[in-house]
Amino acid sequence: MLNKLKSRDYHIIIAFSLVFLILLAKLAIITIAQGEYYKEEALNKMLKKIPIVAKRGEIRDVNGKILAGNIPAFTVNLLNSSLTTKDFDNVAISVFDLLDPNGEYELSMPIVYENGHFIYSADERILQWLNENGYEDYVDAQVVYDDIKERENISSELDYFEVQRFLLLKGINLPISVKSMKYLQELEKDRFLEEFNIETDLSAEEAFKKLREYKSFKVSEEYDDYTAYKIIMLRYAVKQKGYRKYEPIRISSNVDKERAVKIEEMSMDLPGISVDVEPIRYYPYKEQAAHVLGYMGKISTEGEIEKYVKENKYLRSDIIGKVGIEGNYELDLRGENGFKYIEVDVYGQLVRNLNESVYGIANKASKAGKDIDLTIDIDIQKNTYENLEKALKAIQVGGTYKSKWGDYKYQPYPKAESGAVVAVNVKTGEIITLVNYPSYDVNLFSTGISLQNWRDLQPDNVRNPLAPRPLYNTATRTAVQPGSTYKMITGFAALEEGLDPYLKIFSDGYIDIGNNRFGCWLWNTYRAKHGPTNLFEAIEVSCNYYMYNISTGYNHYKDEPLDFDMDTKKLLEYTKKFGLNDPTGIEISESVKGVPDPEKKRKMIIWGLERKLDRVLDEYFPEEMMNNEKTKENIKSTIVSWADENPSRGTLIRRLIELGANDDYYIVQNLADIIKYDYFTQLKWFKGDTFNLAIGQGGHQYTPIQMARYIATVANDGYLKPLSIIKSVDSVELVKEETEFINQNDNMKFIRQAMLRVINGKSGTARTAFVDFPIQAAGKTGTAEKDGRIPPKDEVKYILSNLRRIAPYISKDALQEKTDEILKNRHGEISSLQLSKKEITDEEELNKIDEKIVNLVKSGYLTERSSMREALKILSNDKITNEDIDQFRDTYDNYAWFVSFAPYDDPEIAVVVMIPQGGHGGYGAPVARDLMADYFKLKTQEEVEQEKIAKEAERIAKEQEQLNQEQQLEETSPDGQAVAE
Repeated sequence: MLNKLKSRDYHIIIAFSLVFLILLAKLAIITIAQGEYYKEEALNKMLKKIPIVAKRGEIRDVNGKILAGNIPAFTVNLLNSSLTTKDFDNVAISVFDLLDPNGEYELSMPIVYENGHFIYSADERILQWLNENGYEDYVDAQVVYDDIKERENISSELDYFEVQRFLLLKGINLPISVKSMKYLQELEKDRFLEEFNIETDLSAEEAFKKLREYKSFKVSEEYDDYTAYKIIMLRYAVKQKGYRKYEPIRISSNVDKERAVKIEEMSMDLPGISVDVEPIRYYPYKEQAAHVLGYMGKISTEGEIEKYVKENKYLRSDIIGKVGIEGNYELDLRGENGFKYIEVDVYGQLVRNLNESVYGIANKASKAGKDIDLTIDIDIQKNTYENLEKALKAIQVGGTYKSKWGDYKYQPYPKAESGAVVAVNVKTGEIITLVNYPSYDVNLFSTGISLQNWRDLQPDNVRNPLAPRPLYNTATRTAVQPGSTYKMITGFAALEEGLDPYLKIFSDGYIDIGNNRFGCWLWNTYRAKHGPTNLFEAIEVSCNYYMYNISTGYNHYKDEPLDFDMDTKKLLEYTKKFGLNDPTGIEISESVKGVPDPEKKRKMIIWGLERKLDRVLDEYFPEEMMNNEKTKENIKSTIVSWADENPSRGTLIRRLIELGANDDYYIVQNLADIIKYDYFTQLKWFKGDTFNLAIGQGGHQYTPIQMARYIATVANDGYLKPLSIIKSVDSVELVKEETEFINQNDNMKFIRQAMLRVINGKSGTARTAFVDFPIQAAGKTGTAEKDGRIPPKDEVKYILSNLRRIAPYISKDALQEKTDEILKNRHGEISSLQLSKKEITDEEELNKIDEKIVNLVKSGYLTERSSMREALKILSNDKITNEDIDQFRDTYDNYAWFVSFAPYDDPEIAVVVMIPQGGHGGYGAPVARDLMADYFKLKTQEEVEQEKIAKEAERIAKEQEQLNQEQQLEETSPDGQAVAE
């Protein structure tokens, strides 16, 4: 036994036995203890879970025609887990070049390559938003937030989220984060840079260089920047997937068939790349209902991330509805995505589709989104859009609107480049058509719009608030003075308070109040008077003088009260009864400015004064006082506190000097005049303010959709109905809000009679557009002024080209030199302040510096155009004012309004047309008339006669055919008997 143990063979047997036992134990661990784990690992390498995109719900018009549907399209995807690092660069370059050599891909980053340079897309989007909301230059987010709060009279006690909700009700969506008081686009950019340890103050060019060197992005030096950008863009998309890297990354959607086939043919050279067929959004009517439908876009804002990604489990890369029906009903339209499993080989190529019988896996079918039926008629919508476009082009050149219902000759108003039309069913509140011109092809947004296409949709002159904006919903968002179309409310209010509609009041042309003259348009234009006028005549001829009388309950010609009481408060309360203080109920975003009131006027003037003082106090008080923010704020609040007292000019000058202003009387008087005459004297509510309100001017600001609701209420005899553009969701009709009745005294009939005369009366302001129209319609024209002058696209060019007229004693070289000096000083001051913050730890001191930076930004001298204006003032020793600089700017033309309903005896439809800078209210009448003809399917007498002739010809042809058949049968039957038998 001992010898056996010493045997070499025995030792070998023992060793092999031990190894066998170890292997057996390891095999047991692998197959039994860890069997499921390794099985799952193997399956994960073989099996891939592919999402199945749900069919998005369709949006249809009232007749079932598809406005937003889905079509199958080729998509190019990357299955990253199948792609080796070695092949990544080659695949990225090859697939991008195959897709589009011009560089338009669905993937994107906050850094964009454009015209040979890198830029931050966020910077451009911020400036675009600021320009569209009345800020000419870049302004700090905190300044914008505070300004808009003050402008909209929002209580300082409300927290940010309450403020946000309040603003959204008014159609204002602030792209600002409350936590950091930064623009959301800025935060998005900062998060991106911080993710890759890149300083946020670097330029886009510098940041991209850092990206190239990032450890997981490091791109070979052999590639140029644009090629490297493609590689990094794809790697960034992979990184964004996080733990869901098994999911395909969509590189491009809606790829044309030729490219898709080519990519498929090269699949062996493009590991991980697949071509799939998925549904994409398709809008067959393109721009015709764009502002109703809204558009799609990538999830981008904090609110969208919270709502969709966190709360509803969307992917960060998903395309969602942004605005309109697509946006407001995103969760209904989206549906529920499914998934399927596929088996792939070691190269990531598809082997087969799998079902539940294989590997025990379960696929999940997708569930389509809900369909939405709208109330609009796309045929009427299309015709109205084309008619509005035709009218605008004719107005611009003083041409003729051609129509089978009658031609209409215009005077030229070349700036009439946009407009809106709204038509409402007065019995139900359903919107028949909502048209904006110009519009845009919604298909551009189906898979995410390119930066270039986005730019093409921006106005040529972003500084001009009335420049055509294809993306802007004028019908629901543009709130302006309604002009004479408001006069029916003035008339109704007076009727309710006791006005006799048949009472003749002498209209004497104009009324003088102090130094102000309030003239009727007839007096202002022709020095003529309307004379004795009743309510019907006043609305027919649009007499301002009559409205001045009844809005104040006073006969100014006889200088005695009328036999009923009326005042501003009552007038505004009746205005609210027509829904002009509230949202209309439409299921897409709308702007509501609200009915004006004296207190609102006062708050706006005080707000304006505070902003003015922020800008000008530095010119009148010593520098050491202005450098102390607390002292400056105390001076400002002290001046504002004198507002209600409105001290005399002399007292005001004395008090300013006592506050510490320059003791030179002649210098301080300039500040005193600004405070007293531009602000303090405007605080009081004057009779003239009521006069302006009575004729639709002053503080009135209403949208076309609000005006349509108001006119529908007149037409349906006083039933204020909520408006709606949605008929049903998933075949379930929406529950309508309750209707309010405001015509308890049956006075609305008098208003309708007066509107009838506007179109059918011998002096009616819309008579010529409805000559020989087969149904009776009623309406009202309106013209409203737009204050101010048009900001030039290039302010610097404007100033330099007009310098000889503005300041002939200042040379261009001197002006440019001073402008550059101001720019340098301002930017230098801000840079110094920002640098000084790094050495300060005291929170109070930091707040002071931040406040000073904000004030410098508020001053507006951080761009060349603003600095040049300041330079002009300095070089002229403050003799040149803003008014002097702006005097050669072009002026705005008047807004043109036309409101109407038909038929007069039993109204069904109310139509409102609004044309910014359209010149005259009657200019929208032909468009409204032709819309009515479409709605009622009217035919001209000639068309009726032609239809009769065609029917008669058809009848004769049928009779002849029957005779021919009978004759043929007789000829072929034996003895002519066969037919009878």
